[in-house]
Amino acid sequence: MSNNVPWLSDDEERSWRTFIQLHQKLSRQLTADLQTHSGLSGADFEILVALTDVTDGRVRFQDLAEEIDWERSRLSHQVARMIKRGLVAREECAEDGRGAFVVITAQGREVIEAAAPKHVVTVRRLVIDALSPDDLAALGRISGRILEQIDAEPG
Repeated sequence: MSNNVPWLSDDEERSWRTFIQLHQKLSRQLTADLQTHSGLSGADFEILVALTDVTDGRVRFQDLAEEIDWERSRLSHQVARMIKRGLVAREECAEDGRGAFVVITAQGREVIEAAAPKHVVTVRRLVIDALSPDDLAALGRISGRILEQIDAEPG
């Protein structure tokens, strides 16, 4: 092994591996729970949440990709699947012939409104209830710092 590599200490490696395991298990559990209780994938849920976060339920395609931090091609494929299921629609942008909006449908709104309470119960059971208020505040601060570090990276 190269001596120029800043290898992780035992404590750093243990913390890192625990974090990775947490991320993987939590993602898997939340996705399975969404699928079981609502028939939504994690990707469906993420898009529907982003659309319900705006008053009129419509977001420019490019803005949605930036909001959820997805590549346009991934979003395009996911939106196409959701259109087939009646959860969202695509509307051309009248003022910009090249742009398009992703719009939540009545069916999509109904599905997310049914799924959200069950999802919150799962998040509370798996994460919130496992932490003290101080732990939760620390988790928020730590997550924020890591996100800032990631966002500061070039490219």
